[in-house]
Amino acid sequence: MRSTELTDEALCRAVREMAAGLLDADLGNGVVKKRVALPGRGKSGGVRTLVATRKASVWFFMAGFAKNDRANVTPSELEALQTLAGSLLGLAPRRLDALVQDGSLQEICHDDSTQDAP
Repeated sequence: MRSTELTDEALCRAVREMAAGLLDADLGNGVVKKRVALPGRGKSGGVRTLVATRKASVWFFMAGFAKNDRANVTPSELEALQTLAGSLLGLAPRRLDALVQDGSLQEICHDDSTQDAP
């Protein structure tokens, strides 16, 4: 995917919306689809994201693409994303911390100031 103006704040807002039940599609096996608005464009001109979650406190943004770049993922891509989701969602908290520490994963929306942002 080419670079976009997708910000941590927009992703955090999307997490709050998904936690409230506002998602675009449940693709199965821990993968959901959520449109995320880009600044000044709204959701229709935004990015489709594919997220691994059990709809609890952990949300992994695995992929994103502009709506005008492609309509959806292929069945084989979805299968790979579902496998990745299972692996990510099965990680123990200590392992997650280590992956964030070594830069393999990036954590956002963790502190209270980000959680309360609009």
